[in-house]
Amino acid sequence: MVNGDGVSGKTTAAAGPNLAESPSTAMGKVKPLLSRVEMKARREATRLAGLSFTQLPPRQAVRMVYNVLLRREPDIDAWNDLTAAMVDGHLTHHDVMDRVRCSSEYRTQVPVGVDNLHSSLHASRCEFIVGLPAARQIVDLGGGHTIDPRGALVVLGYPYAFDELVVVDLPPDDRHPLYHSERFGAGDTGRGTVRYEYRSMADLSFAEDSSVDLIYSGQSIEHVTPADGDIVLAEALRILKPGGFLAIDTPNGKVCRLQQDAFIDPDHKVEYTLSELRSKVGSAGFDVVAERGLNWGGEAVSRGEFDPVALAANYGTYFDAESCYLLALLCQKPSPG
Repeated sequence: MVNGDGVSGKTTAAAGPNLAESPSTAMGKVKPLLSRVEMKARREATRLAGLSFTQLPPRQAVRMVYNVLLRREPDIDAWNDLTAAMVDGHLTHHDVMDRVRCSSEYRTQVPVGVDNLHSSLHASRCEFIVGLPAARQIVDLGGGHTIDPRGALVVLGYPYAFDELVVVDLPPDDRHPLYHSERFGAGDTGRGTVRYEYRSMADLSFAEDSSVDLIYSGQSIEHVTPADGDIVLAEALRILKPGGFLAIDTPNGKVCRLQQDAFIDPDHKVEYTLSELRSKVGSAGFDVVAERGLNWGGEAVSRGEFDPVALAANYGTYFDAESCYLLALLCQKPSPG
């Protein structure tokens, strides 16, 4: 008897399982087909896994960017449009990555996880530093980097060219073990010359009166006693030109005390609240030009609660400085008259 697929059912076996056969017999014939499909899929997955990002085919590259940066699958329209742009040569792999990285979704809807609070604080300090004024003569108090001779200010993104940046820091052997580094000499950073003064930040005798445009104290004033802090500020006022700026970022004592009773760093001598720091720089003779906070703690702070999830997620500069993990003040030496 001839069926619709061929003679005596011979073609049926090649095309697929005979529904009249027993389930076990049919599955026995399907398994080889599935095995071939699985092997092909595995070979393709292995091939793609061996490619760098820039070697990925456009469609897979777009998906990877979305998966990694936005932590989701791409929208179908965006997926198709970006893929087509890559195929046409209008966008490179890195162009696609930059578009997503510069999106509002990436900045506002992809929070940093609580285990990366320190990294989130680092990102916020970068945002504070790129907003500092341009200056030709700069002094960085406590700005030694543990591994980079350019110093913290340049590494964190200070964008402007300068004539000289003087990094004031303790000699490596005098530092707390957490901040030990090698001793660096003078050198060019690509933006200007950097040199080191290994001494206490309370001793700025190397600088002449009214000779500096900008002083940066990043995570340093909390490492000296309040009395020494007054000396630091007095010296900063002395060496700044009239109209020159002092930028400070430092832990916010109010939020730190919600985290724990002890100082958050064993080398800290003080952790100022916003009102304490404002009063201190004002008493030293500075005008506060901008008062901001880094890493906002959300509504929990007003309830007297420490919310590490919010603090890690809400990186950047905030107007509500009192509820932030770090304080960030931009102060100015008054001009005569």
